[in-house]
Amino acid sequence: MTQDRPETEKLLTPAEVAALFRVDPKTVTRWAKAGKLTSIRTLGGHRRYRENEVRALLAGGQ
Repeated sequence: MTQDRPETEKLLTPAEVAALFRVDPKTVTRWAKAGKLTSIRTLGGHRRYRENEVRALLAGGQ
């Protein structure tokens, strides 16, 4: 499975997203499961989040 995304698109870890929102990383994972954020899985199974999507959510409020 390949992802179509620009090479310059920055991906954030759950910990990085959590720091921006001042929540626990598990909360970020719950948001992804609830559809609030789109997660991308690495080959190792870790979640990553698109920075532009995270910033938009941050600007729009929770």
